[in-house]
Amino acid sequence: MPKLSACIVAYCDYDEVCAAVRSILHYTPAADFALYVVDNASPDGCGQKLAATDFGNARVTVIQLAENVGFGKGHNTVLERLDSEVHFILNPDILLTGDILDGLADWLLTQNGAAMATPQLCYPDGRLQHLPRRKPTPWLLLARQLAPKFGGIFKKADDHYTMQDEDLTVPRRIEFCTGSFMAVRTDVFKEIGGFDPGYFMYVEDADLTRRAMCCGRVCLLPQFRAIHAWHREPFRRPAAFARQMSSMMLYFKKWGFHWC
Repeated sequence: MPKLSACIVAYCDYDEVCAAVRSILHYTPAADFALYVVDNASPDGCGQKLAATDFGNARVTVIQLAENVGFGKGHNTVLERLDSEVHFILNPDILLTGDILDGLADWLLTQNGAAMATPQLCYPDGRLQHLPRRKPTPWLLLARQLAPKFGGIFKKADDHYTMQDEDLTVPRRIEFCTGSFMAVRTDVFKEIGGFDPGYFMYVEDADLTRRAMCCGRVCLLPQFRAIHAWHREPFRRPAAFARQMSSMMLYFKKWGFHWC
């Protein structure tokens, strides 16, 4: 059985983080599994509560940061600690309903040239989430914002971006792996240096995927499933949307500004 590690970066919502941790521990029985919970200086006291929580499991390590360093840098804090074969990057709003980490890891390590993978994520009510994507472009991102209101060519472009024009019921190569749930070979994660610290939040997962693709294939594995609450903050708060746009500009500056 491969040696596994996982990391959750939390900023708030103690109850949600605890639910994620307990589901991961319950469905991941390996004794040498390491789960890191990094608190990004939560303003609601989540970090202090987590540090004082006895999960009844020595496999959990809680790390409290003095300041909010962002999503990617939060995950990078465990980079030097990892001695696993496969590492999982997980959101605090993820819930496991089965032992999928072992299956994902086995697939990554037995498929020649595989570097990263993600399962099919679902809403709590069972609806599928369209998170596997093609590389972002300005046109596809614009279409994604306008498709719900105007439909037409915007919806067609958004369907293309989210790969709805492909059969996603079978394993499929993708170009944008969601940071909500990434399985990555640990040697690849270390080779590419983890997340680019230039991103505070948003699009760092697209950037990490692009760099992982230089080391091997990135795939959707729909035979594995997990629940993802998916709060969609950029669509709820103007400040978060502005931060997302800033990250997009950094991404295009780095990877090239190709309209389509």
